[in-house]
Formats: sequence, structure tokens, C-alpha cells
Amino acid sequence: MPTLVLERRADLPDTLGMFLRAKNRFKDGKLHRYWSIVESHRLRGGRVIQRQVLYLGEINDSQKEAWCKSIEVLDESKAHGRQIAIFPDDRCAPEVTCEVVKIRLSELSVRRARQWGACWLACQIWSWLALDAFWAPRLPPSRKGTDWLHVLKTLVCYRLIDPGSEWRLHRQWYERSGMADLLGEDAALVEADTLYRCHDKLVAHKEALFNHLRTRWATLFDEQFEVLLYDLTSTYFECDVPDSESSKRQFGYSRDKRSDCVQVVIALIVTPRGLPIAYEVMPGNTSDKTTLWDFVQKIEKQYGKVQRTWVMDRGIPTEETLEKMRAADPPISYLVGTPKGRLSALEKQFLAVPWEAARESVQVKLVEHEKDLYILARSAGRVNKERAMRQRRLKKLIKRLRELQTQDLKRDQLLLKLGAAKKEAGRAYHLLDIHLPAENEPITAETFYFCLKKDKLRLSRRREGHYLLRSNLANEAPAKLWELYIQLTEIEQAFKELKNDLDIRPIHHQREDRIEAHIFIAFIAYCLQTTLRQRLRELAPGLTARAVLEKMAGIQMVDVHVPTTDGRHLILPRYTDPDADQQLLLARLKMALPQQPPPRIAASPVTPASIQM
Repeated sequence: MPTLVLERRADLPDTLGMFLRAKNRFKDGKLHRYWSIVESHRLRGGRVIQRQVLYLGEINDSQKEAWCKSIEVLDESKAHGRQIAIFPDDRCAPEVTCEVVKIRLSELSVRRARQWGACWLACQIWSWLALDAFWAPRLPPSRKGTDWLHVLKTLVCYRLIDPGSEWRLHRQWYERSGMADLLGEDAALVEADTLYRCHDKLVAHKEALFNHLRTRWATLFDEQFEVLLYDLTSTYFECDVPDSESSKRQFGYSRDKRSDCVQVVIALIVTPRGLPIAYEVMPGNTSDKTTLWDFVQKIEKQYGKVQRTWVMDRGIPTEETLEKMRAADPPISYLVGTPKGRLSALEKQFLAVPWEAARESVQVKLVEHEKDLYILARSAGRVNKERAMRQRRLKKLIKRLRELQTQDLKRDQLLLKLGAAKKEAGRAYHLLDIHLPAENEPITAETFYFCLKKDKLRLSRRREGHYLLRSNLANEAPAKLWELYIQLTEIEQAFKELKNDLDIRPIHHQREDRIEAHIFIAFIAYCLQTTLRQRLRELAPGLTARAVLEKMAGIQMVDVHVPTTDGRHLILPRYTDPDADQQLLLARLKMALPQQPPPRIAASPVTPASIQM
């Protein structure tokens, strides 16, 4: 048998034992006593913390006595590390210079399975972005030994892998993950107050992180940052309405369809590959069209005045802002979606210009008008989609109006029902000419009727599947401008991942600084996810970052317990061997798993099955 060196893990807590702890509560004129099983740990520096193992509630004396006996069995002494030689208990050990320990292979057990693979991958992506080098001087350890860098890394990996509340991270997720093994930390790292205090240290370094990320992405992916995609979204709160008018939590237009909740607005800038370079949190009642110019100036101040192209959807820039961008030195290029209403003034000019193929089933044409270029795009797929939506809504509206004609209603009741029908029909409502009864007229077929507006229907059919773009980029082909515009799907994907994969909503924090920090942590997690996505595009096209994280989460870390003949346990932490899919994934990503952790020896624990109640 080989000789194994067992290293004492100085970073692991000393278990001081379990005990019962009671909390008293006076309720309904009676004293209630609620019991919990608590485990004490001695941390580095001698500090002792207590972790709630089980909540028992109100128990009687006999149950309490049974639990006390069980705790005495579970309590174990602290581990000792030294060099030993291990042999099966059915063989004679040869003479060796170190201590000989015989093990009972027949009693080997596997315990404490925890998710490890996704945590390891998240830490690898963290290292690709050199975030340890960035954060280490900004988050030095505290005088009490708290490693704030490790706290932040845990918060970000949690948000990336299995997002939830900080309380869930403290009570459940950390213990069931491999972060403690990867960071060499103990349970003190995720005490609830430690997690919240870490939030307070982050936002001051936001601008510096933007600069760092820009440098890293230029190094990793040769990103040029010549084209910037800009858009806004909102995220809501599950909380009472704040009293302060200066709070960023305000009612406003909700993209989440939660107009009943206060919200904040998030403005985000990403590159055409989806790599974010800046964001800003604004009050929930901020109008989109008031944000662009301030952001343009902010980016120029941070990254310098160079030739950039800003790509935006309609509703964000105003005519005044576009004039400022044209008059800037150097001029700022833009490409923006434009309402279809402007098409009426340009229709004759477009009729004289032939269509040009931009992609299969997509055609474009370009005209110059005043100071800008206008690009008209037509998509066959979008024609079919918009036409089907219009037909479906129009048929439903006509059916509803016919139902209202047969009902015995008063005029006010009819108006209310028409308002509901109008909201559901959307733009299809304006394709009908609806005649309403006068205030004192009865509702009959002669006073309440409708007919189709054929001229508006023909115009609607002619413009279905068409959309209008506007730009000051001279000497550019319309197909090239269209290609730039459709890259806005990258920023839409960014918002989708922030809200769904990273679970940024709803926000439960109450303090303004912690709200900002919550969004900041989600932003860092998104940076990790989009970095992995970009790496996958190069090395494993077709795979999504979320699918890879879920696949790697199948690699578990377990503790292999082998009892010895002298009553102790040899503990070997081991991650499970990757299966064929995971091995292929690691090979495509050009990654290799680290060596297995070193073993340790401890006093013999008792399995839960041996507890007698």
C-alpha cells in the first residue's frame, strides 16, 4: 500500500460540538420555548460562531432528552494531521518509519455530496477576466480576517449559477456547493451580516471596473468598441412605496408589466458581441428620451472622443439630441429606429429606388432626406407574422363588437366594455369606424354599429413587415446599415439573461446603496456569463453558456469516509469523474480539472441512521 501524507487544513474550522439552544417568546399570555440544534465552530483567529443545524420548534422533555443523547453521539473531536501509512485491516503491515493506520474498506461510505463543477467553472471565468488582480487591492481583508474578495466571488458565482436571496446563500446554498473547497474558506465567509456588508464596499469601484473589463475584452476577444448598442429596461421591487421623493424607486412605465410596483430604470451599453462596457441605474420614472445625451458625454469622458457609432431603438433619441450628435466635434455617428409615421413623407422617394437584397427574405432601400439617410427594410417573415397578428386581433374585436350589439347595456356600460376591447385589440381598433349612440339615445342597431376603414386597412397591409431606420453614416450601403441595426438583439438578450438567468428581479433591498450593489453584482455575473458565451462561440459554437453551466453542475464533490481500526475516519474529498459529455466539453474549451484535494483524518462521526429518538 502507498504512503499518504495527510495535511492539516488550517483553513477548516474546529468543530466544538453541537448543543440545544432555546429561544423564549411570550405570545398570547403564555411563554413559548422554541428549540434548535446549534453547532459551534472555532474559526481562524479564535473567534467562535454558531450555525443552526436543525430547527425543532416546541418539544417536550422526553424529546429533548433524546436529542441530547443524539448530539453526544454526533459530537467529534478536532482533526490531527500527520504522516501515516494505511493498510487494510485484513493484512499485516510491514515495518515503516511513520504511524501505521489500518482501515476498514468494507465500511467505506460517501457523504456530503455538493455541487462543484459549475462553481469551479465560474471561478475559472473569473480568472479569465483577471478579477482577482482588480479586486485584491480594492477589497483587502478586514482586521478580523474576513476576505472580502472571497465574499464577493461567492456572491457573484451564486448569482451566476443558482441565483436567490442572500439569506438563502447563507442558510443553504453555500453548504451545498463547492465554494468552500475552492476558496479554502469556512462558514464565517457567508454569515448574513458579512454578505450585506460586502455590498457596501462595491459600487465605489464601478467606473474602474468598466475600464478594466474593456481592457480585458480587448485582450481576450480583440474587441474594438467602435459600435455601441444602447437601450434601457426596468426592474421592479417587492416593497412598500418609499416616502422619500429622492429615492430611485418610483412608479413608471414597466417593461415587466408590473405597473403596481415601484421600479428603477437600467441603461446599458454593450458591444455587438454582447460584451457590456457600462450601465447606469436611474429613477423608475425616467423617460427614455432624456437619457442618451448624458450617457454619450459620460462615455466620451471615460473612454475619450473617438469615432463611434451609437445604435438605438426608436423612442430613445430626440431631434434635439440627434442635432447635438451631428454638431459634436468629432461628429457622433448614430443609427436609430424610426416610427413608421415618418414613412408617409418619404414614400414617393422610396418608390423611385429599387430594392436591394440584404439577406435571404430581407430587402432594403435607401434615400437621403435633409441631413440624414433613411433605410427602409422589408422582411418576408415579418410580413407574415404582423399580418397574422393583425388578422387575429381584428377578428376577435369584430366578434366582441357583435356580442355587445346583442347585450342590453346602458351607454356608460358600453363605453367601459369598448375601452377593454380597445386595449386588447391594440392598433387593430383603429381599422374600424365605430359609431356610438348619443348620450340620451338608446343602444340599438341603428345607433351602435361599425364598419371597416378600407383605406387604413390597405395602408396597414402595404406597411406590414416594413420598418424604417435613420442614420448619419454617409457612404454606407443600406445592407450594411441594416446589419448594424439588427445587432440590437444582443442588448435584448442581455436584458433577458439579467432578468431570467441571473434573477435580478424582483429586488427586495430597501437601502439605496444596496439596491445599486445588488444590480452591480448581477452585472458582474452577466460579464462572466457573456465571457463564457463568447468563448463558446469560438470553441464550441451552438452551445449556450447556461447549458454549459448546467452540464458542469453535474460534477459533484463528495467526502469519502474510510473508518480505521482505532475509531477514526480517513476523509478523502473527491470530485466525481466527468462523464463523456463533460469530458468532451472540457476538451472543446481547452480546460483541465485540477488535482483532487488532499485527504485528512478525523474522529469517527456517526451517521444519521444511528441516531436513536
